[in-house]
Amino acid sequence: MKLKKTSLILITALGTSVLSGCGIYKKYDAADIDSKLVKEYAEALKLEEDSLAFGNMSWRNVFTDPTLADLIDRALANNTDLRNAKLNVDIAHAQLKGARLSYLPSLALTPNGAGAKYADNNFNWTYQLPLAVNWEIDIFGKLLNSKRGAQMAELQSKAYEQAVRSQIIAGVAQCYYSIAALEAQLKLSHETSELWKESVDVMRNLKEAGRLREDAVVQSLAQYYSIEAAITDIELSLHEANNTMSLLLNEMPQRWAISPEAALNVPVMQRTSIPMAELAVRPDVRASEMALASAFYSTASARAAFYPSINITANGGFTNMLGSFIQNPGDWFIQLAGSLTAPIFSRGQNIARLEAAKAQQQQALNNFEYTLMSASADVSDAMTVYEKSIQKQQWLTLQVENLVKSVEITNELLLFDGSTTYLEVLTAQGNLLNAQTAQITTNLATARSIINLYQNLGGGR
Repeated sequence: MKLKKTSLILITALGTSVLSGCGIYKKYDAADIDSKLVKEYAEALKLEEDSLAFGNMSWRNVFTDPTLADLIDRALANNTDLRNAKLNVDIAHAQLKGARLSYLPSLALTPNGAGAKYADNNFNWTYQLPLAVNWEIDIFGKLLNSKRGAQMAELQSKAYEQAVRSQIIAGVAQCYYSIAALEAQLKLSHETSELWKESVDVMRNLKEAGRLREDAVVQSLAQYYSIEAAITDIELSLHEANNTMSLLLNEMPQRWAISPEAALNVPVMQRTSIPMAELAVRPDVRASEMALASAFYSTASARAAFYPSINITANGGFTNMLGSFIQNPGDWFIQLAGSLTAPIFSRGQNIARLEAAKAQQQQALNNFEYTLMSASADVSDAMTVYEKSIQKQQWLTLQVENLVKSVEITNELLLFDGSTTYLEVLTAQGNLLNAQTAQITTNLATARSIINLYQNLGGGR
């Protein structure tokens, strides 16, 4: 007897070892994935989070403008995409709860009754009040892998929710500074329009004084009309930007009171690259990894399908029909049964299912590796745009300062000694307007690069 027990223990241990080797019970671990990039990612996850890293900063410490902070709060409270993302998390959580409850036995109460009458006999009534219990014993990990897959799906939904949250924060900030830039362009254009209008009057006076020809007045007037026409384009873009902001906040279209002087305080960044540890917290990276983990457990489930299913069933209750006899009052009954279902003719389907699961897992791995590389490229682009925008700002500031002097000098030369032509005056004024417009556009590009960098580092958590 003791020898039989020992043999049974050895067989059980050997069976468990074999099944574990097949990957049925194995948990997903990024460090075990056969990919240098993913292994680097797994090592980065072990590092302690740097609270001073730009992506880990609270969005309130990055976007300190009170008006902008209020708009971001309203968008996070009202945005439809974020609401739907939160509902997706609720759905995934409900599915996970269902996967966990699948470990428990299923209960069913199915009361029934019937009556029969033959010839002149009285009705014979039969009834049953049975309670049926069915329990699948998860020896081969089918339910386990289903539960683990549901856990990964829930984590993936949470990562998508965070991605939407980060996108909304960045989107509102982008739109905010776009509106500020358009307001600044509109203000500049109106001011320039007034200056050109005065310039037209000056040209007319000089023509009447015999110092200029008619073509100087016509050229100056044409430049004035060009500026007025450009103002309509700016106003249209401003209208569209305000509507975009309204959609982000899930509110009716309106014009938002945003100062043309609004500017994003740019943090000082000395680094030339971003470590993997900071990329690893990006929500899209986390979501892509959870998709890989889900595929891993799907493959394990496909392997488990090759092994038998073991079910224990029990029926019990109260009935007045025992065998072929009707007994009143009735009595209690109980039935126990066990079943083992092993796949025989479905093996070909199981093989095909496993091959498909392996291919899908490889696809998920490819997507995960691409997401990591794409995240690195996004951050690199944002940092480069930021650095070049800062340099461009410095050069444009010098250009504008010199062009202001150029306009003053050419106007004085035209008015007082006539040593310059009206074309030089028009050229100097046009160059100044272009440089000032480029300065506004570059300031916006700098702000956008900071916002993009913050989003690309998973900011807004």
